[in-house]
Amino acid sequence: MDSSLFLSQLLNGLQLGVLLFLLSSGLTLIFGIMNFINLAHGSLYMIGGFIGAASFNASGSFLFAVTAAIIASAVVGLLLEHLVAKPLYRHDHLYQVLATFGLMMFFNELAIVIWGNRPYYSALPDSLGGALTVFGAPYPVYRILIIAVGVLVALGAWFLIQKTRFGMLIRAGASNPSMVSVLGANIDLLKKLLFMLGAGLAGLAGALAGPILSVQSGMGEPVLILALVVIVVGGIGSIRGALAGAVIIAIIDTLGRAYLPQLLGKLLAPPVANAAGPALASMLIYILMALVLAFRPNGIMSPAKR
Repeated sequence: MDSSLFLSQLLNGLQLGVLLFLLSSGLTLIFGIMNFINLAHGSLYMIGGFIGAASFNASGSFLFAVTAAIIASAVVGLLLEHLVAKPLYRHDHLYQVLATFGLMMFFNELAIVIWGNRPYYSALPDSLGGALTVFGAPYPVYRILIIAVGVLVALGAWFLIQKTRFGMLIRAGASNPSMVSVLGANIDLLKKLLFMLGAGLAGLAGALAGPILSVQSGMGEPVLILALVVIVVGGIGSIRGALAGAVIIAIIDTLGRAYLPQLLGKLLAPPVANAAGPALASMLIYILMALVLAFRPNGIMSPAKR
């Protein structure tokens, strides 16, 4: 096995895991703390991708593009919370699923109306081009930046939820909103801020993914499915669980797609192995989720039952 190739694939898995974490961290907070199922969360990722790409192509500033994507996604998230989520908080999850699924279809069609039905590309900033040598293997600077941003966001999100008054109120409001309201906290405002935080993180993920992926209508659905797997594996409502689950899922998927065709090629014809390898890698993700549900249904970061 080529060690440099393995290291590159491992870093690719880590970079994918960071993008999944940025998306799933907001989703797990909204679902785990607010008890709201938001299938339109992938659309916020798509909005971040489109706004980021369009802003960079118009201005040439990557920092401005990322900022615009975060703000746009957060504003859309605020509108979704006020117009859609708030009336449905007390209703069954089925209503939430149907409403947000309809919103997902709406945003996909709106993206086609505004940007067309073809992939929309964003150029990689010149300052972030090139590669660095990591343990003897070259690796793109931009992908290293994505990993660094993910680490910083993970630390910031953990500190915000666990060590600040805002996080304390959010956690208390999730368990007993009436008592927190009696103590003077504005629960509606807290929910809006949390929804905006999750939406902004999704927009950040979309903006960072734009230069390395094609931005197009419907790009949020495949990654939303992976994000749902991540929060099930990591534990609903847990930032640490979202990070751990995202990295595990991404590395399994990346290494599986890279090496399973080679391993199967020793037993099967090359065309069959090349087709079966990626499919089997995708299956491994859901097999892992099934095992977690069977043995640790609250997620890998939850305390084990005695």
